[in-house]
Amino acid sequence: MTEAELHTLYKGVYMPSYLHTPQSLKYYEEFTFRPDDIIIVTYPKSGTTWMQEIVPLIVSGGDPASVETLHNWDRAPWLEQTRACILNLEERPSPRLLTTHFQYNMMPPSFFEVKPKVIYVMRNPKDVFTSSFYYHGMASFLENPGPQGEFLHKFLDGKVMFGSWFDHVKSWLNTEDKERIMHISYEEMIMDLKDSVARIAQFLQKSLDTEVIEKIADRCLFKNMKQNNMSNYSAVPLEFMDQTKSEFLRKGVAGDWKKQPTVTEAEYFDAVYKDKMKDVDYKFVWD
Repeated sequence: MTEAELHTLYKGVYMPSYLHTPQSLKYYEEFTFRPDDIIIVTYPKSGTTWMQEIVPLIVSGGDPASVETLHNWDRAPWLEQTRACILNLEERPSPRLLTTHFQYNMMPPSFFEVKPKVIYVMRNPKDVFTSSFYYHGMASFLENPGPQGEFLHKFLDGKVMFGSWFDHVKSWLNTEDKERIMHISYEEMIMDLKDSVARIAQFLQKSLDTEVIEKIADRCLFKNMKQNNMSNYSAVPLEFMDQTKSEFLRKGVAGDWKKQPTVTEAEYFDAVYKDKMKDVDYKFVWD
């Protein structure tokens, strides 16, 4: 398939055609939210799978069955993907766990009417870029990333799946709905996962004792989560994701980007970041 055939352009944003059809996007636009829905929102490669492990365990009070009986794409499905259409989400008991990669201004009308809770996960864009580069190299439904320098420019220009990282992050940071949106970073979770689990539980108004929080945090350590076949994408056929090229759950670290770019590329990234984020009043862990 050509690069153009691999992409669907939706509201000015590229996304993989294989996973996003006119039918699935219509389903997304017409989706009816509930006030007690919990929505995980991320820019791709920012910790989605990690949060799809943490939140079900918190909601279930630490019950491991919540992450051992359903693949992550079914336990907290992406609303914009084709699979969401066949999961009978309307029949699921509350609280439903849902996921999206869309920007704030691309959310369906029902989202703004009902105002469900959102957990928005951010990650250093340099690590997002690095993870995306490897992901494009192993996923057949994405275009080949080509040379790293070339992909870097596409990433910084927002000509990649789900558009600009800068636009995405700013759209979710600049909302007025501060009380129902929790912002947390990948880096915070790495630095203190137990504290992060406790904060998420508090945001979700789920009372958990210290022992349960510790068990959830331990289970969600990258090395442990990587062993969960319901979360590590080992069930995805090789023709769609060739994990012999790069594992889906690759390293789970902060700062891996430092091994990748040339000095010139790193300086260019810094210059673009400084310009794009100059009007953002938020203290990022990586700044």
